[in-house]
Amino acid sequence: MTDSPLPKELTLLFDGAGRARPVEDAVAATPAASPEFVWRHIDFASPGAGARFAAIEGLLPDVFDALTAPETRPRCVPHGSGDDAGVFINLRGVNLHEGADPEDMISIRIWLQRGRIVSAWRRPLFAVRDILESIEREQAPTTPADFVARLALRLADRAEPVVATLNETVDDMEETVLAEEPPDGLRRRLADVRRTSIVLRRYMFPQRDALSTFAIEDLPWLTERERSRLREATDRITRLAEELDAIRERAAVVHEQVLEQRSEVMNRNMMILAVVAAIFLPLGLLTGLLGVNVSGIPGTETSWAFWAVCGLLLATTAFQLWLFRRLKLI
Repeated sequence: MTDSPLPKELTLLFDGAGRARPVEDAVAATPAASPEFVWRHIDFASPGAGARFAAIEGLLPDVFDALTAPETRPRCVPHGSGDDAGVFINLRGVNLHEGADPEDMISIRIWLQRGRIVSAWRRPLFAVRDILESIEREQAPTTPADFVARLALRLADRAEPVVATLNETVDDMEETVLAEEPPDGLRRRLADVRRTSIVLRRYMFPQRDALSTFAIEDLPWLTERERSRLREATDRITRLAEELDAIRERAAVVHEQVLEQRSEVMNRNMMILAVVAAIFLPLGLLTGLLGVNVSGIPGTETSWAFWAVCGLLLATTAFQLWLFRRLKLI
């Protein structure tokens, strides 16, 4: 299962005891007294997906629109009351497909009722593979809410290496900035880290709120154990979101350090230019005065006058250097 492609569509019947088996077109909810429940998953980007959704019994128009919406953010919306109550929840996971950017997060939309799950995606999500692998081990989710809790935890598991990589990247950049002059590509790497952390954070906090809302909804088929699992998933997502906040702030600090180092280099160069200009200004004044083409210039008839002028210039330079050091300008 690890290297096999993710199925675009499937229909599974769970027995409520950790096992599941594929069935044909089981789209109706199972009886309330039965521990069994059905999971119907459809790739809504595939041809004819709309007709297959429309064929699902008892699917509300609002839920149909939410399942097939082209773009959506993580959220949780309850519908109905009593045993027929349901919840629409949209979750997102990092994009781990080869060549893709992790922050290009993939959405999975889920409609939950007692005895039924209907889900949809446009692109495969690797966290679902973890659910399928647990089914192969006969450790399948036991209820629809347990399914969502496990999926949310797997989404967090998949996101943790991405967040850890961002942390390590920021660590390396902090050491680089403190140890030596920033390399040319550091600002671009900083921009990539900040952009990735901002985009991931933008979905993590709404995902936390969606799971928290689901956990506190007054649903007759939601048990205390399932609420506890949902709170655990919420805590994991919250921790990831807080780490992303910390990464963004650390990247901002590194960026400020880079700017400060660049400013120090520019100030140092400007100081050197200013000192050089200050040294040559009086020298230029002296040589200019001695080089004017008027009568009365001293030393024109003296053989050693040139060397006297050179000595005067050297003495002036030495005095200026001493004065600049005394004033701590160099």
